[in-house]
Amino acid sequence: MPFSFRVEHTDGHARAGSMDTPHGRVPTPAFMPVATQGSVKAVAPDDLTEIGTTIVLSNTYHLMLRPGARFVHDMGGLHSFMGWQGPILTDSGGFQTLSLGRLSSLSENGVTFRSHVDGSEHFLSPELAVEYQELLGVDIAMVLDHCPPFGADESALREAVDRTRRWALRCREAHRLDEQALFAVVQGGVSRELRLESAEALVAMEFDGYAVGGLTVGEPKELTYETVSLMGDTLPADKPRYLMGAGSPEDLVTCIGLGMDMFDCSLPTRVARNGGLFTPDGRVNVNSAPYRDRDGPIDDGCDCYACASFSAAYLHHLFRAKELLAYRLASVHNLRFVMRLMEEARTAIVDGRYASFRDAFLARYRTTDEYVRREQKEKWLRRR
Repeated sequence: MPFSFRVEHTDGHARAGSMDTPHGRVPTPAFMPVATQGSVKAVAPDDLTEIGTTIVLSNTYHLMLRPGARFVHDMGGLHSFMGWQGPILTDSGGFQTLSLGRLSSLSENGVTFRSHVDGSEHFLSPELAVEYQELLGVDIAMVLDHCPPFGADESALREAVDRTRRWALRCREAHRLDEQALFAVVQGGVSRELRLESAEALVAMEFDGYAVGGLTVGEPKELTYETVSLMGDTLPADKPRYLMGAGSPEDLVTCIGLGMDMFDCSLPTRVARNGGLFTPDGRVNVNSAPYRDRDGPIDDGCDCYACASFSAAYLHHLFRAKELLAYRLASVHNLRFVMRLMEEARTAIVDGRYASFRDAFLARYRTTDEYVRREQKEKWLRRR
């Protein structure tokens, strides 16, 4: 089945639609759990199915390093290799130009990486990024892009926008797998002028979908939302719009209302492994004293395996005892929370009440302090 997308309902700027791929249909809005190396950390494929996952994201750069794209191809492709038969999108490796900046150098030809695994040198061009993603056999491939850091000056942003445009054209010309969709990535930081210029150039090339890259990298949320709103007004209405790297519940709910259809982030599983669990009232820390003897689930309204089967006190015990089951149960809970959020958002759009749904959610959900959030993001990027 070739790739296709259609918008089925709108409510303001919010959209409910469907993507058809060779490995199944994806209702939108959709969140993609991050399976960087062909695995969502601590979570098995049957867990993903049980919590309602419709599509996952893997990473070309990491799979290129190990076990190798050709190896995965020879093992039957990424779907067979990782035991996941639903749709897969692969990031091209463009984000690693930012997150692994100290280990990479850019030229017009591509990116040279010093492997974070063994120090070996690897080169990734736009053509190789496409070739590797075709070998992996994924449903949606991303063009190789240049992702600048927040705070980059005008000349650096201009360089990233121009290089991303040239690399996108090279990816488009190299792409041969008809059943595989190819998405472009709009760059430009928080510059209105550069974002519009980048979008206009990429839309003219007629890709299957468009991602908004270079956000959620440490900038203030108001600038994120301003840029997302601009892209919701600018990118084609008949193509999927993918906000890269967004995973906090408040960002998801807000950006669906700004016209975005797809999201990915490691945040839900990353904070889960540290005991941070999502609830309708905000993120809580199950390691903390109030949960030591709580004889009830983390979230009474949650239908995930962890909440249906175990008390908060048990999860508290698992984390304190450093039992590995803690990571699975917490990750399943957070991912199910996000999947239910996608389902509820879609229903609200179809029913024509998205604004009231969004406002009610945001009024109740306590967000992480903005300063703390940005500090945590910067620490995470430095560790990468």
